[in-house]
Amino acid sequence: METRKIQRVSHGTFTVSLPREWATEQDLSAGDVVNIHARLDGTLVVQPTEDDLARIEVRVDEETPAQLSRLLRAAYAAGALEVDVYAEELAAEQRAAIRSAVRSLSGVTIAEESDSRVAVRNVLDSAQVSIRQSVRHLQFVALSRHREATEALCDPDVETQPAAEGGRGTHLAAMVERYFVRSLSRLDEIDRLGETRPDLFCFRRLAAEFTRMDACAGRIATVASADEIDRFGPRDEGVLVEIEAIAGDIRAAVETAADAVFDPDPTAVWSVFDVREAVDTAIDDLERRLFASPDVDYRTGRVLAALRRSADVAASIAGLALRRDLRLGALGSGAAGGEASTGIDGSPPASHAED
Repeated sequence: METRKIQRVSHGTFTVSLPREWATEQDLSAGDVVNIHARLDGTLVVQPTEDDLARIEVRVDEETPAQLSRLLRAAYAAGALEVDVYAEELAAEQRAAIRSAVRSLSGVTIAEESDSRVAVRNVLDSAQVSIRQSVRHLQFVALSRHREATEALCDPDVETQPAAEGGRGTHLAAMVERYFVRSLSRLDEIDRLGETRPDLFCFRRLAAEFTRMDACAGRIATVASADEIDRFGPRDEGVLVEIEAIAGDIRAAVETAADAVFDPDPTAVWSVFDVREAVDTAIDDLERRLFASPDVDYRTGRVLAALRRSADVAASIAGLALRRDLRLGALGSGAAGGEASTGIDGSPPASHAED
């Protein structure tokens, strides 16, 4: 670190010189324009106006359609505003892969196309994006899928199929990841999104947890699908009632924890950890009884494993809420009926500890 003296010029303006080495590395010279960011923590940041992620070129040689699709998804997640895919001549299957990838991503379209080039461009301005609303929507998608999968498992009259790859939840999670990554390198992106860095990190983690919840729903839906349900072991109605009750408790806990992230409620956070412990106990008891029976179906174990992971999601989200409470100063003494001690990472007291 070095120090520089602030100079005063005409009309009371203050100036400070920029390090020559830094300006050279950024390819800046006299007369160029830079962005000045006055942060809430009192720091002042100078950043070149050029966006390194504005345009990415992808040369296609022998990449398969699957590889090309992965490249486009990676460029999207990296925050690219435009991706140029080019070759001497793009094959029909490569074009089909590009179109399929574009359809699976939010806010992008094919802007130009020729025999040797396809330009994929982002058309969604960051100022129009609400990360909070996107995460809330992802929460709704994940919980709805979980509810539908459980209902189909417990009621043979309800039909379901495992969700195809690239569903709405996948779109939303990819979009949250994209704008989080852009915020790491572009401070003006944070300004347009209207969020702080800590909140963006929190919402990104929250989106990841809802993605886990959606994956758990997919595992349950696979067992409950039309191809599997007719072969799904002896249908013990008592067991199915228990499974449905456990799943309902988990979804309620996930919703409570998520609400506490957006609207601090320490008392509600502690209740989620209690529910997680109760669910673990109930699943342990159910597993002991089921696997002592000679008629147990291994797919029941898959369902219970998915439910246990779902309960872990609730506890993880509650941990996020707890850390955010601490950061915002919303967690004080008496939050849970007495003084609430917490670890430096926001972990709960020993009586409510996560595994």
